[in-house]
Amino acid sequence: MTIPISVCKAGWTRKQKRLVVIGGLALVLVLATTLVLLALRDQIVFFYSPSDVIARNVAIGQPIRLGGLVKDASWVREGQDNTFIVTDGATEITAHYVGLLPDLFREGQGVVAEGSLGPDSQFVATNVLAKHDENYIPKEVIQTLKASSEWRPETAAQ
Repeated sequence: MTIPISVCKAGWTRKQKRLVVIGGLALVLVLATTLVLLALRDQIVFFYSPSDVIARNVAIGQPIRLGGLVKDASWVREGQDNTFIVTDGATEITAHYVGLLPDLFREGQGVVAEGSLGPDSQFVATNVLAKHDENYIPKEVIQTLKASSEWRPETAAQ
């Protein structure tokens, strides 16, 4: 009895070997992707407007980015302790930040603060980003502000 040349010693054809190699590579790719996503899961910080924070019941201590406008006459500064209210026109959240705020930070302007909610439902910021125009305000916040008639492009462009 003669063995055909196209069959290897294990009895697999070239097509079967190719499928096994492709399947193995696909499995390795799926495992690598899963490991990367698991490693990044704790590093991903989601953006929320104040209304989103309330509606989605964001957990205390969960890192988030809070974005909106700094409410007029809400900023209180005592040394490096800063307290201000972030609003999207519908909802307001009090934020607390210890440190120097950016030069462009002021009332009535857009702000994005990174941090988490404290046990008293106050936002504790670890980083504050501010810019003088609406280009720094995410689209969702602009849409919410426009819907509540709080959007003021003339102040955002100063």
